[in-house]
Amino acid sequence: MGNSRALVLFSGGQDSTTTLAWALDRFDAVETIGFDYGQRHRIEMECRETIRAKLPALSARYAERLGPDHVVDLKALGAISETALTRETEIAFAETGLPTTFVPGRNLIFLTFAAALAYRRDLKHIVLGVCETDYSGYPDCRDDTIKAMQVALGLGLDRRLVLHTPLMWRDKAQTFALARAIGGKPLLDLVIEDSHSCYLGDRTTRHDWGYGCGHCPACDLRAKGFAAYLAAPDDTGLIP
Repeated sequence: MGNSRALVLFSGGQDSTTTLAWALDRFDAVETIGFDYGQRHRIEMECRETIRAKLPALSARYAERLGPDHVVDLKALGAISETALTRETEIAFAETGLPTTFVPGRNLIFLTFAAALAYRRDLKHIVLGVCETDYSGYPDCRDDTIKAMQVALGLGLDRRLVLHTPLMWRDKAQTFALARAIGGKPLLDLVIEDSHSCYLGDRTTRHDWGYGCGHCPACDLRAKGFAAYLAAPDDTGLIP
């Protein structure tokens, strides 16, 4: 790829861990960016450090290509967000039909900061693990949103940036399978053992699909996805 250097939005969750491996498989150099926005499940910030430390041991290619990490303090986002991801409130569905875990503008803000960093670091490609197939209904995860952001960022920076969403049309079962297809059992084991998706930040209970409370929407999606992955044909996550 032209300017084969990428920036991955890496939270430490299942999706972004798989996305990071996907990027390391494709680009010559890969940097990561994470955001501390006062999230309730801040344990993911520690998980991302563990994953970055372990990835180079899985592959010489990963060791060679994995570059610097960047963490951005966005606690102002948490301060203005009355959501179940930034407050100790009930996880439920709001009158809008969206879950109370929806943080308005989060991915739009993340992408804007990522694009500013990519501009400075001369990184043409930005990779993120959003998905419209098997998700909580967040409007800023939709394919149309990401395509619109690519246009807006390109215009605003007067530089072509390419946003990649390798999980956009994959469900959670296919995401587990993709991790296995990219990095074999070692990568799949890393995703299960060390990534974190539970909204409550629970790392005390170990399930067959990983750690979590087992009943929040993120855990529910992950548990059902893993069960479907185990029951699916081996080719469900083959790399296109």
